[in-house]
Amino acid sequence: MRKPAGSSDATGADEERKAAVLGKPIEHSLSPVLHRAAYHALGLAEWSYDRIEADAATLADVVRGMGPEWVGVSVTMPGKRAALELASECTDRAAAVGAANTLVRSPARPDGTPRWFADCTDVDGVVGAVRAACGQPDVAGGSSARSGVVLGAGGTAAAAVVGLAELGISHVTLVAREPARAQETLAAARTAGLHAEVVRLDEADLSGLAGSAAVLVSTVPPDVTAPHAAALARAACVVDVIYDPWPTPLADAVHARGGRIATGLDMLLHQAFGQVEQFTGLPAPREAMRAALREATGDAVPLPLSGER
Repeated sequence: MRKPAGSSDATGADEERKAAVLGKPIEHSLSPVLHRAAYHALGLAEWSYDRIEADAATLADVVRGMGPEWVGVSVTMPGKRAALELASECTDRAAAVGAANTLVRSPARPDGTPRWFADCTDVDGVVGAVRAACGQPDVAGGSSARSGVVLGAGGTAAAAVVGLAELGISHVTLVAREPARAQETLAAARTAGLHAEVVRLDEADLSGLAGSAAVLVSTVPPDVTAPHAAALARAACVVDVIYDPWPTPLADAVHARGGRIATGLDMLLHQAFGQVEQFTGLPAPREAMRAALREATGDAVPLPLSGER
């Protein structure tokens, strides 16, 4: 992946460099597993990657206090919008999503004030997960072949719609329990160039929507999808962002149909590739990262976590 302007050039193996994941709660984050495996595989012996507790209110102060040895930070909930607001510059996709999960140190201002570049590699997570489990969606046919469905209206849903646009989807239906809460996700979809609409979950023709969708992404809890699992499983490719507990009712329904499904672990893996490349300036060691994630999770989700581009 080409590094964006402002991304780190700190690739010295013998120089101390620091990175971390920021969020709250943070103790169960698997990001250290992926980044530490990557730095080890790349021979970056003096690089470290830790967990730091920070919420939306404290994230800016934590990042601003980081010294020059810090190359970047990963950001998880609830600080992704705060991360975007902190940044001096950002990628178009981070602006579309309205949030950033990646901050990369940029050259300081003339007065020495640190600057940070924001990206949203969560979009890579969605794109990579779909391609790993299902291959490239066939969007060359009619309008139905270019349609997608996203369940939910939060930050993950916003990254999902931008990811669907990158996959060639041109129309997305957002299915939400409360459509009024989907306005930011709707705006993200339209900013990404998608024709988008919102329907209420209890009024939607889920079987029809899923049956005509090239990709369906569920960002909602398992108890929400459980009553509708058989209908949702009709989609050509399904992404369920849940991976613990597994399998979900939706996953069971997809497997019963002989369908293809990707999980939140696939998304986590693929979003980390871009972060590693932006932090280090080196190609991500994908197979090493995949192996580390499998080991850390006990292969609890026996699905193909493809390391291929």
